[in-house]
Amino acid sequence: MSLLEIKDLHTNAGEKEILKGLNLTINKGEIHVIMGPNGAGKSTLANTILGNPQYKITQGEIDFEGENINNLRTDERAKRGIFMSFQSPEEIPGISVTNFLKTAKTSVTGEPVKIFAFKKELEENMKKLGIDPSYSLRDLNVGFSGGEKKKNEILQLLTLKPKLAILDETDSGLDVDAVKIVSKGINLFKNNENSVLIITHSTKILNDLHVDKVHILVNGKIIKTGDGMLADEIESEGYAKYLL
Repeated sequence: MSLLEIKDLHTNAGEKEILKGLNLTINKGEIHVIMGPNGAGKSTLANTILGNPQYKITQGEIDFEGENINNLRTDERAKRGIFMSFQSPEEIPGISVTNFLKTAKTSVTGEPVKIFAFKKELEENMKKLGIDPSYSLRDLNVGFSGGEKKKNEILQLLTLKPKLAILDETDSGLDVDAVKIVSKGINLFKNNENSVLIITHSTKILNDLHVDKVHILVNGKIIKTGDGMLADEIESEGYAKYLL
């Protein structure tokens, strides 16, 4: 069953058109990868799906579980099950990791969090991701290394349990061990009822994942789709032949 369907999507950032008729279908239970050169529109696609108001849809349609979400606010999309990790997670002084996750879970589900069960699940997920339990008491991302921030976003993913996880260059700047932790988190999250969209420049994060489809995004359009071997091709040959 289709979870996300994007049809003829055109998106502007300011006066500049970035996405120029993009089409994409993601079914439940799938992992998709978007690759492309700098400036191709990868992050614009992620932000448009999430509903970032800096990006305006001028044409086309985004359907999530059969519902047109073009005009929904970001928080409304999050409540329907769309999650996004960012290239540079924000630091939020004064809000602990635990309180942030508790508030986010309450907001997304619309139900009060059962404190004991929540703390137990949080501790278990932190252990799986190799995160020091004391970090749950620290201010969100404040003083965290780049790898710690990215692992914290995977912790958010496991806690909030969205239907669609969009990971925008979550592997950027990570060492080999941190990338493996992120991949492990994706595998822990993944099931037959949810989906993952990974935006990346590198194939490192894909090594421990079963990837269903790889899409090459150039100049605002997906110009080729294949399996995991397409990512290997890009890793070895680059994008030159797709830029002609």
